[in-house]
Amino acid sequence: MTEKEKMLAGELYESWDDDLMHERSRARQITYSLNQTKDTEVHYRKQLIHDLFGTIEGEIGLEPPFYCDYGYNIHVGEGFFANFNCVFLDVCEIRIGKRGLIGPNVQLYTATHPMDRETRANGLEAGKPITIGDDVWIGGNAVINPGVTIGDNVVIGSGAVVTKDIPSNVFAGGNPAKVIRNVD
Repeated sequence: MTEKEKMLAGELYESWDDDLMHERSRARQITYSLNQTKDTEVHYRKQLIHDLFGTIEGEIGLEPPFYCDYGYNIHVGEGFFANFNCVFLDVCEIRIGKRGLIGPNVQLYTATHPMDRETRANGLEAGKPITIGDDVWIGGNAVINPGVTIGDNVVIGSGAVVTKDIPSNVFAGGNPAKVIRNVD
C-alpha cells in the first residue's frame, strides 16, 4: 500500500511521504488564497472551496480564515456553513450532512497518533473518520475528536470536546461532551 492508501484506511502511515507532502502543500496554497479573499470576491471564494473540498452538494458558505490538511477528504451537504477560523484536520474523511452549521474556532480532528511512546517517536500517524449528520449545529470552540459520529438534529454546545459518538436528536456539551437533553 502507498502511504496515502494507508492514511485513508486509518492505518499507521508516514506523513513525510513526498506525495502527501505535495498534497498538503497544494491545500496550503488554496487555503492561503481563500484566506486572502475579500468579502466582495464571492465567486472566487466559491471556486477555491470547490477546488479544495472533495464534494459539495448545493450552496454552502465558509468564512475565512479556514485551515485543513488535504481538503479532498472533506464532504459537505447542501446548506453547510462554517464560521471564522475553523480547522479541519482531514487525514481521513470528514462527512457533514445537509444544513450543518459550524461555529467559529471549531476544530475537527481525524488525525491521531499512537499511544505507544516508541511508535509515536518514530513519527507514524493514523486517522479515524468523522461523520456528522443532517441539521447539526456545532457551537464555537468545540472540538470533535477522531472517529466520532454525530447523529442528525444535534446541537453541540460551545467549548464541548466530543470524544465519543453522539446519537440523533440531542443537545450535548461539556468536556468530555455528554448528552444533556433531547431536542425537538
